[in-house]
Amino acid sequence: MQRHINKVAVLGSGVMGSRIACHFAGIGVQVLLLDIAPKELNDAEKKKNLTLDSPAVKNRIVNDALQAAVKSNPSPVFTKDVVKLIKTGNFTDDMKKIAEVDWIIEVVVENLAVKKIVFDQVEQFRKPGTLVTSNTSGIPIHLMAEGRSEDFQKNFCGSHFFNPPRYLRLLEIIPTPHTDPAVVDFLMEYGDLYLGKTTVLCKDTPAFIANRVGVYSIMAIFHIMQEMGLGIDEIDALTGPVIGRPKSATFRTADVVGIDTLVKVAKGVLENCPNDEAIAIFKIPDFLQKVVENNWLGDKTGQGFYKKTTGANGKEILTLNLQTMEYGPKQKARFSSIDAAKPVEDLKQRLKILAGSTDKAGEFYQQFHAYLFSYVSHRIPEIADDLYKVDDAMKAGFGWEIGPFESWDLLGVEAYAKKVEEKGLTVAQWVKDMLAKGFKSFYKVENGKKYYYDIASQDYKALPGEGSFIILENYGSNVIWKNSASRLIDIGDGVVCFDWQTKMNTIGGEVLEGLNKAVDRAEKDFRGLVVANDGANFSAGANVGMIFMMAAEQEYDELDMAVRLFQRSTMRLRYSSIPVVVAPHALTLGGGCEMALHADKVQAAAETYIGLVELGVGLIPGGGGTKEMALRASNEFKEGRIEEEPLKDYFMTVATAKVATSGFEGFDMGVLRKGHDEITMNPSRLIADAKRSVIALADEGYTRPVERTDVKVMGRSALGALLAGIYAMKFGNYISEHDEKVAQKLAYVMCGGDLTEPTLVSEQYLLDLEREAFLSLCGERKTLERLQSVIKTGKPIRN
Repeated sequence: MQRHINKVAVLGSGVMGSRIACHFAGIGVQVLLLDIAPKELNDAEKKKNLTLDSPAVKNRIVNDALQAAVKSNPSPVFTKDVVKLIKTGNFTDDMKKIAEVDWIIEVVVENLAVKKIVFDQVEQFRKPGTLVTSNTSGIPIHLMAEGRSEDFQKNFCGSHFFNPPRYLRLLEIIPTPHTDPAVVDFLMEYGDLYLGKTTVLCKDTPAFIANRVGVYSIMAIFHIMQEMGLGIDEIDALTGPVIGRPKSATFRTADVVGIDTLVKVAKGVLENCPNDEAIAIFKIPDFLQKVVENNWLGDKTGQGFYKKTTGANGKEILTLNLQTMEYGPKQKARFSSIDAAKPVEDLKQRLKILAGSTDKAGEFYQQFHAYLFSYVSHRIPEIADDLYKVDDAMKAGFGWEIGPFESWDLLGVEAYAKKVEEKGLTVAQWVKDMLAKGFKSFYKVENGKKYYYDIASQDYKALPGEGSFIILENYGSNVIWKNSASRLIDIGDGVVCFDWQTKMNTIGGEVLEGLNKAVDRAEKDFRGLVVANDGANFSAGANVGMIFMMAAEQEYDELDMAVRLFQRSTMRLRYSSIPVVVAPHALTLGGGCEMALHADKVQAAAETYIGLVELGVGLIPGGGGTKEMALRASNEFKEGRIEEEPLKDYFMTVATAKVATSGFEGFDMGVLRKGHDEITMNPSRLIADAKRSVIALADEGYTRPVERTDVKVMGRSALGALLAGIYAMKFGNYISEHDEKVAQKLAYVMCGGDLTEPTLVSEQYLLDLEREAFLSLCGERKTLERLQSVIKTGKPIRN
């Protein structure tokens, strides 16, 4: 059976249901979102003399939930206009409409009896063959399938999204013994390709994979914390970004998720997993029980392990003292090993340093990893047959940068197997068997492919889907050129990838040197070039520290040369003899955006936050960005719009330092081109998709473009209007005096200067204007103050 998902019904509009609906709408799927009808009127409805049968009343719960979701931050949708794809209704009047959908997702309250009532209605109205899944996080999937029709059981399984669904990439697929294998295959592929998820096949065991290991990890940390006499602030300092975990670390994560939810999952494992060798860890400690009894459940009740207050010193976050159960000021955690390791950029090296240290932090890490490694070894094959599924689930569901088995590899499988037993714990027999066979790691990389140790065959197997993913760290042996900041990697089929690794992937001289070298080598020996990297962010832009240093020292000749180099580099991308595809993801700011603007094609991740932000630091885009926005406005003149309109739109995008909140919004801003550039939903597929785009362009007979000399600029006619708008903003106190000066420079460049009439100019003409304006602003004291602020605090001052 060939399935197509055109329309989805989401049953239940709570926090998860409404956001799952938004995520499907975000990828262009029509959604029917249903919930119960209210049983009584609220005060506003009574004043309007409405009744329980009024449509506005019947759909109040679902409509309020959807509105709350759309207004939430971070946004659950890629662009606000996709909400129109969601139609709302109630179970009483609209359940019959599920006959029109291709997939029904149940997201009602976590109560088996309630779910069974909902599924009774589903059986009444669904058409045969329609997918039905449950988003439950704790109820056994097979219990929900009991007593259902054969067709229902065949097309039913669990589909556990993590909250928020747009941002947390894990989708656990949990079949029952009755589920058609073709349904499982379809959901695994659909989740990956279209929903952008890391889809992990799970067994129908309590808490599935991510919550089982994740909640164990948290409960083990609570146990070690009490044993070692550590406090909340110390634990969150130890278990956050320093070891590749989210900023929320341990206790802040509990507050965000809900402490009651954490306790519920822990109790579920405690009650339903009697054979779990570490079951005692899931016993709720006294301090946790006390917090729940006090109804201090985290963000949902306004206080948990942390509490926000407003005092004489403004807003403050207080920390709970677990001995006195009173809140007090946050305590600065001090560990010498963390202070020493923080400057180490490479997470893997940092983790080795921390786990090998001899202070209290080192003792904690050794204890924690012993607990974690012991536990995950015993969960296979209970919760998953393959170890990589545990790593995938923890990375995609809990935001760990390195999975448990990957961490074990890093710290030494044999060494930590011994350490586990020294701590009085055990490792599973299959690990001992693996080591006895001479296999010293859970993973290995060969010829750009990653392999995992398969317990059943006692040998290595290639990770599934390796052909669909290009992970650059697996291509270490394919580096054909490198310098200290960047490298060029042969990724096969006549395509090379240029990547770089600097702090926040900023762009300085060595990166630009590498970029030019990459184009040279690609033109000589390859079919095309991908510009991409595996960093947390594509690029935070040009190296601000370098610009500030040269400007502060008044080294204007060197600064002029640096700007010329950046401009030449982006133009080299545009006018090379081979196709260049730039694949941005996450932060793609300033110079990173300028790279994308000059590509033959952009293959952007759905979560790409792209924009030209230079005006925030008192500059204009100087690497070709200002020129390119003027050129794109010129292109739209030819399409018949009133000539000032597109110029004004592009000017405002740059002048307000606007950053797209998704790749899709990049199209609305004009930094991505509709009908030309593309979006990849699953970031793991991004570089592979970019490679395919390069090959497609090469196969079409790519030829070097001709540099433009026909860019229409409006001169004084548009400049006057833009300057008037800038003056009005300053007069209304919306912008500062310096903002006004910078915006005036931007307007001057984008209008082509003080020309008496609209004129056709070359790209080089605009680049020269752009560079002159950029250099003049580098001489402004207030620009230097902003640059200095960014270097010191990460944020520009408003001066």
